[in-house]
Amino acid sequence: MQSPKAPILTAHGAAMPAIGYGTMLLPHRPVELVAHAIAAGYRHIDTARKYGTEERVGEGIRASGIARGELFVTTKVTEENARESDFLRSVETSLKALQLDYVDLLLIHWPQPKVPFKETLGALAKAKRSGFTRHIGVSNFTVAMLDEAVSVCPEPLVTNQIEYHAYLPQGRMIAALKKHGMILTAYCPVARGELLSDPVIVEIARAHGKSPAQVALRWLVQQPMVAAVPRALEDAHIDDNIDVFDFTLTDQEMGKIFALRSRKLRIADPKERAPVWDVEDVETVA
Repeated sequence: MQSPKAPILTAHGAAMPAIGYGTMLLPHRPVELVAHAIAAGYRHIDTARKYGTEERVGEGIRASGIARGELFVTTKVTEENARESDFLRSVETSLKALQLDYVDLLLIHWPQPKVPFKETLGALAKAKRSGFTRHIGVSNFTVAMLDEAVSVCPEPLVTNQIEYHAYLPQGRMIAALKKHGMILTAYCPVARGELLSDPVIVEIARAHGKSPAQVALRWLVQQPMVAAVPRALEDAHIDDNIDVFDFTLTDQEMGKIFALRSRKLRIADPKERAPVWDVEDVETVA
């Protein structure tokens, strides 16, 4: 499997394209948008049971005409289904919705403190051993949670999918993922549009003849073992978001963007499910 545009990141046997198409909340033309993303060169499609888009993602995959083996499909089990029996039933529901025999990557969407990690991670590993997924990982885990998950999971974890962009430092998590040989998958990679008018980003974009979104994404994927799953609702934006591999940011430009993290802007912080996040030192560049 190889994406025509995005390079491949490898971890514990998984081969993940560095840019994926995020499918949270696709209110208009969801099937067409997924099919367009695949036609534009995306081979990594990210969905979740909680998003309510699995059925449409499956339709978009079928409409694209691309062979299943050419795609890297991710879905997630919500924290409400952290118990083993609920977890496995959720995975089966996702596969039925997607009309796929397996997904390439299955994630625990949010940590569930009311259920022992050993049980939930055991169910995740069982889903892999049952052939429901090729690879497994977590999402929205803190460093301590990640360390515990790695220690109790009988199968290797490939990624932690977390909010990461130039306004949010993640140095401690990057170091933890490096220790475990895992990929950081960044959601909200342009801070839901907040970065697009930042003067530093705009200036660098102008210098490269690129859009601010492309610079923000390039900054992410130019870091080792970092992937991104931007969402876009327009065909042109979908095209732009994967067109970030024909230029390179200089060390000075990377440093200027790293300096923006002093803002410490966190966007995804739902009180009903978010953990107590790691405190980051913004002085140390990851």
